[in-house]
Amino acid sequence: MPSETTSGERRVALVPAVIPSLKKAGFDVVVERGAGTPAGFPDAEYETQGARLGDRAETFAAPVLLQVRTSAASASGGTDLAAYRQGQVVIGFSDPLSNPQGARDMAARGVSSFSMELMPRITRAQSMDALSSMATIAGYKAVLEAATVSPRLFPMLTTAAGTISPSRVFVIGAGVAGLMAIATARRLGARVEAYDVRPAAKEQVMSLGARFAELPLETAGAEDKGGYATAQDEAFYRRQREAMLKWVSQSNIVITTAAVPGRTSPVLITADMVAAMQAGSVIVDLAAERGGNCEVTKADETVTSPNGVTVLGPTNLPGTVPHDASQMYARNITTFLLHLARREKGKEGAAEINWDLSDEITRETLVTRDGKVVHERITQL
Repeated sequence: MPSETTSGERRVALVPAVIPSLKKAGFDVVVERGAGTPAGFPDAEYETQGARLGDRAETFAAPVLLQVRTSAASASGGTDLAAYRQGQVVIGFSDPLSNPQGARDMAARGVSSFSMELMPRITRAQSMDALSSMATIAGYKAVLEAATVSPRLFPMLTTAAGTISPSRVFVIGAGVAGLMAIATARRLGARVEAYDVRPAAKEQVMSLGARFAELPLETAGAEDKGGYATAQDEAFYRRQREAMLKWVSQSNIVITTAAVPGRTSPVLITADMVAAMQAGSVIVDLAAERGGNCEVTKADETVTSPNGVTVLGPTNLPGTVPHDASQMYARNITTFLLHLARREKGKEGAAEINWDLSDEITRETLVTRDGKVVHERITQL
């Protein structure tokens, strides 16, 4: 396991606690010296658990490479691409739906790569679903970021100086990140309202004590078989924005989480809608990496509108809490690797990758192999 080279990335693919399970499966684990330090995992802890420390060249010489972000996750390919070796197996976030050229570059290096983003949403794969793990952290941190920037307190307080009314928080998108944002805002005492284009989300929103925003829109077919929201046409988004204006303008905090895999994020909050909000209001746009749900969002920047609304566009909130984020990701990627490396009962020796493409988990996450992009969705991009 090498250290991460993406700017600002403090997460690490493996933590000491997962090393014994990999050793038991027959893997010799090599960790680059200092790789875990930014996440709070010193080299000594890896050694105690049975990992071997090495330099960067030694880690990249391994037949299986585990990363948080592979070279394919970077538009430029980063420095890792040239270090990959033919026949090597690389597993990590690769963003193949948005950056298919990255997948083609990895194929050209002869790398067999698996993308954690493509994990199917089936029961067997829940323990490997790194996107959901990271979305949980992003939803939590989004609320804390908003609370830090907002000039208002979240809870209702009755004091000797009078009563302070609770902040109104509006969450757009009730997926994993949105639901965690709802729960966190509620724990802080805010009055929370939420909307999701998927009708099934209403029950989940209400179960967390939030009010579901009912919008007069036809939403049949808004959800795919994996539980993700599907892309809609511009006419739908225009009607949605019109119907949502009342909720946005009355809110002190708006958190947007609407993203469609492999697509530019839909614009749900226009500049005119921002202008209709109260001074001091805050928008946290968790879709900033793909263009943003708010028209004025700038990725990894803080924008202040002329009327005093602050718009945050973070692209890697999990990376701001690297210790716990790394623990969650390490469990996901370790479980996935052990799934790929199943051995016959009683068989000894080093673990090997089982290329059983009849298995949905293996088939749906495999992006490149034998010098080619083999994932059907990626080949069409």
